[in-house]
Amino acid sequence: MKNFKDFTNKKTLKTLLMIGLAKKLLILAIIVLPEMLSAQSDIEKRIISQFEVLPITSKDIVFLGNSITERGLWSEIFNDVHCKNRGIGGQQTHQILERLHQVTSGKPKKVFLLIGINDLNGDPARTDKAVANIRTIIERIQAESPKTKLYVQSILPVGKNREEKNREVNKANPAIKKICEEKGVTYLDIHSAFADEEGYLKKEYTINDGLHLNGEGYMAWAKILRPYVKK
Repeated sequence: MKNFKDFTNKKTLKTLLMIGLAKKLLILAIIVLPEMLSAQSDIEKRIISQFEVLPITSKDIVFLGNSITERGLWSEIFNDVHCKNRGIGGQQTHQILERLHQVTSGKPKKVFLLIGINDLNGDPARTDKAVANIRTIIERIQAESPKTKLYVQSILPVGKNREEKNREVNKANPAIKKICEEKGVTYLDIHSAFADEEGYLKKEYTINDGLHLNGEGYMAWAKILRPYVKK
């Protein structure tokens, strides 16, 4: 009986400790998360405000998207000062629409669009909305800057730790490709080059978070884009 009481007491103590830890984590999240979101918002605003005053010209090649695009050193990769990076970390398709005027107003020579992964969370409705927004992005670029050559890239695969996203990526890409065919836009399948045999992001191309690319990943990406950038 004593051993049983000791066991239950230990189990109760462990449960109480876990509850206490959970409460502390919740309190920490309540305090820290808003500050993190605010900091991200401030960074985003600063970047967007720079884009407002840094002009795009008809000679420029614009790389438009989220953090995957943002972290690419495009002007160095292609040794071309006309390569302009317009990626912002964390952005979704609707945020691209909100700042698209910054790109189209300059009537750039080319736009390479990669967007959508941050929209996807396993909810098919969100995937459908992301695809619809990509359609709108295409339509707006065609309407607002008709001479711009638009290249829409497939959404990249992600690692096994992001299974729900990966499942929706595989649904979104065929839909995006279909829209490009309807609109007469060049669709670039970069997904295939980055997917392993199971359809996940190749480990040699990621910085271990299953989402962002390392140097080798950017070089592999650049190899696909180079003929279109230099065309």
